[in-house]
Amino acid sequence: MWFVPSWAVGVVVIVFGVSLAKGLQALLQAQATRVPSQGPRHPDVAQLTEALDEVQRRVGELEERLDFAERLLARQREGERLAPPQH
Repeated sequence: MWFVPSWAVGVVVIVFGVSLAKGLQALLQAQATRVPSQGPRHPDVAQLTEALDEVQRRVGELEERLDFAERLLARQREGERLAPPQH
C-alpha cells in the first residue's frame, strides 16, 4: 500500500492549477491577437434582425402572461386573507 503525504497532494494540486492557469492565459492571449474574421454578410444581418424582432415580440407576450398570472395569484391570496377563519 502506498503512503502519500498530504503535503505532496497539496503540491500536486498547486502545480496542476498553475500550469492550467498558464495554459488558459496563453490560449486567451492567442485568441485576442487573432485577426478577427469578416463580419456577417448583409443577408445574415437581415435574418438575425428578423429573428431578434421575433424573440422580442415573444418576450413581450411572456411578460404580459406573467403579469396576468401574478394578478390572478395576488387576487387569490387576497381572498384567502380576507376570508373568515374556518374551524
